Amino acid sequence: MNRRRFLQAAVAAALAAPVAALAYPTRTVTIVVPTAAGGGNDAMARLIAQRLTTSLGKAVIVENKPGGNGAIASEFVARAPADGHTILFGYTATHAINPALQKLRYDPIADFEPVGLVAESPTLMVAHPSLGVKSASDFVKLAKAKPGKLNYASAGNGTAPHLAAELFKLKTGVDMAHVPYKGSSPAMMDTIAGTTQLMFPSLFSAYPHVKAGKLVALGVAGEKRSPAMKDVPTLAEQGIAEVNVSQWYALFAPAKTPKEVVKRLNADLNRILAEKDIVAKMEAQGADVETSTPEALRARVVAELARWKKIIAATGVQAD
Repeated sequence: MNRRRFLQAAVAAALAAPVAALAYPTRTVTIVVPTAAGGGNDAMARLIAQRLTTSLGKAVIVENKPGGNGAIASEFVARAPADGHTILFGYTATHAINPALQKLRYDPIADFEPVGLVAESPTLMVAHPSLGVKSASDFVKLAKAKPGKLNYASAGNGTAPHLAAELFKLKTGVDMAHVPYKGSSPAMMDTIAGTTQLMFPSLFSAYPHVKAGKLVALGVAGEKRSPAMKDVPTLAEQGIAEVNVSQWYALFAPAKTPKEVVKRLNADLNRILAEKDIVAKMEAQGADVETSTPEALRARVVAELARWKKIIAATGVQAD
C-alpha cells in the first residue's frame, strides 16, 4: 500500500470509529451477574437492565454466572469482545477483595473499562432471634461469656461477610467459629433457620428478613446509619470502631471498549439512577444510589484494592 492509500485508510478508520460508537448498540446487550438468580445483586442488575433496554433501544438481558466469589463472571467479561455488548455487574468482591486475596486470571484495573457506580449498601450485623441479643454490644458480652461456642455464617472464605466477621473479631476480641457456605443465599437461609447464629450480609440482602422478623439487626458496619433502618446504630456508635465494610456495585466493560460507548453507557446509567422511583426502590431495600464518572470509579477501585490488602493482612484471612 502506498503512502496516499495508507493515509486514506487511516482517515477512514478514524472517521468510522465514532460512527460505530454512535450506532451502539447493534444487538442485545448482556449484563453478566456474578451471583445466582434471585439474590440482591441479581435484583438490582435486572432493575438497571430493564431501564437500559428503553434508553438504548435494544434488549438488555441479565446472565447469571455464579462461582469463585465472582471470579468466573469477571474473567468471562474481561475476555469478552470490547464492544459494549457484554458488561459486568461488578461489586466489592470482584474488584477489591478477590484480587487482594488471591492470584486471578484477570486484572481488576487493566482488564476493564469502568462505566459507573450503581449503588452502595453497608454490611449489616444480624443474628437469629433465639440468641436474645438486641445490639452488637450485647452480642460481644454474650460471645465473651461463651468463647468458641457461637458461630457465624459467611458466603465462603474470602467473601465480604467472612472478612467483616473476622474484622469484627479482631476489633472486639471475641472467639466464634466460622461456617462457610457456597454463596450468600444458603448462608442466609441457615442463619434464618438458626443453624448458624450470626452473619454479616449486605443490608440490601438482609433487609427483607429483618423486616419480616426472621433476623435481628444488631448494628451497621458502615460510617453512617442507613435511611432504610434509621433506628439501627452503627458499630462505631456502640463502641466498636473501624469495622466499616460496605458493598458497592458498579458496571464494568472489557478493556479497550470504545470511549464513546463507555460515555454513552455512563450517561444512560446516571440518568436512570436519577429517576425518583429507582432511588425509592433501592432505598426501600437498603441500598443507597451512587453515581460516578468512569474516571472516579477507576480511582475508587484502586483505593479499595489497597484498603482490602491491608484488612486481609491484618485478619490473616486466606482463600480456599
